[in-house]
Amino acid sequence: MSGFAVIRAADHRVMRWKNGGGTTAEIVVSPQGAGLEDFDWRLSMATVERDGSFSAFPGIDRTLSILEGEGIRLSVGADEPVELTKSSKPHVFAADAPASADRVAGTVIDLNVMSRRGRVEHMVRRLHLAEAVEIAPGGHDVAIFCAEGRVQVDMGEEKIDLARHDTAIWSNGRTEARLRPHPFALVYTIEIRRV
Repeated sequence: MSGFAVIRAADHRVMRWKNGGGTTAEIVVSPQGAGLEDFDWRLSMATVERDGSFSAFPGIDRTLSILEGEGIRLSVGADEPVELTKSSKPHVFAADAPASADRVAGTVIDLNVMSRRGRVEHMVRRLHLAEAVEIAPGGHDVAIFCAEGRVQVDMGEEKIDLARHDTAIWSNGRTEARLRPHPFALVYTIEIRRV
């Protein structure tokens, strides 16, 4: 991936799970066209319709954030289960450890960021925006995912409007960006660092 791109919610590639328990909407994968066995990093949304086990991804670190629904109780390996809701911080765990989720009530939609350990690291932040803020990519790949509301991404002369579930992404970004909510937005920033 190079340069700057906008991925609209209508353009997500939606795939039904093999076990029938939900769907995944792939937002972006790097390198472009990579499969589940050879991606460096991947951003997606999952619609969880039934309780069950997560697929294992050897060598992958994962961050999960709840976007819609009452939340889940996540069990990973021998760790104590944790309850994740829309108000929880993004939750980091090893995607190659045995994991399962029980929904608190009803269907849940979550945001997933995955990166290949030893090659890429990622950091996810959730921002409730009532006024403009600036972010500085620092030369790394960055994605801005709009979870709720609307936000304008200003980068110099370029201005991009993001609606619900739209994503702006740029690689090797050295330009500061200003995020302007209209009038409110909940966004997730995903920073990708090569190691």
